[in-house]
Amino acid sequence: MDMIHIVIAGPRGNMGKEAVKMVSAEESFQLTAVVDRHHDGFQMKDVEGMEPLDVPIFEDMEQCFQQVTCDVLIDLTSPEVGKKHMLTAFDYGVRPVVGTTGFSDEDISQLSQIAEEKKIGAIIAPNFAIGAILLMKFSKMAAKYLPDVEIIEQHHDRKLDAPSGTAVKTAQMISEVREPKKQGHPDEKEQLKGARGAEYDGMRIHSVRLPGLVAHQEVIFGGEGQSLKLRHDSFNRTSFMPGVKLACETVMGLTVLIYGLDQIVE
Repeated sequence: MDMIHIVIAGPRGNMGKEAVKMVSAEESFQLTAVVDRHHDGFQMKDVEGMEPLDVPIFEDMEQCFQQVTCDVLIDLTSPEVGKKHMLTAFDYGVRPVVGTTGFSDEDISQLSQIAEEKKIGAIIAPNFAIGAILLMKFSKMAAKYLPDVEIIEQHHDRKLDAPSGTAVKTAQMISEVREPKKQGHPDEKEQLKGARGAEYDGMRIHSVRLPGLVAHQEVIFGGEGQSLKLRHDSFNRTSFMPGVKLACETVMGLTVLIYGLDQIVE
């Protein structure tokens, strides 16, 4: 495999730090720069808390692309910043791999159209954990036979969006094989607003935010005289790195935007 030159946006975050380690360790990857809100003009080795690497830091994405070789941008920032970075990447022929959740349907539609017009591959992944992707696929399979389902997702208390992108993606995949169905008693009444969680095509999604958690999801199916529970747990951020690696390798052969690793995990 040819060397893939990679820029990482958000290198000081928990996910960013793991991505830097992963890219640095892969023989077929080369980290050519990182983009950070601070430390413009420094090397990573000069900044406390960063890996001691001879890799330049930029605050401006466009300036970064102008000065270093880049095939793939790994963006682990926020939806607002991530969208701007993706648009800049498309302008420079760079393939984005984005691990930020919270993109709207309109955002994804717009970015997909640009990627298709420019014939530049891109991947937006609500979750990079391979186990979580399998959970989504298994849930879609089960929903054909057990259409009564609720989703419980649990994350750390610093997560900004609720429900999680993984939970929404799971609900979307289930809805592809399940007729919309309002669950629970037809006359049920919430004594406390929100007690039954968010609603998606009649399914209920519940979000838990607590310190000490990383990323966890349980999908519960109910049927006559039986129940089925599917669960995935990420105990640390290294669990996401095989998926990030797979996305970086796969995006090199794409000419469209893909939303969700379920599209490439067979």
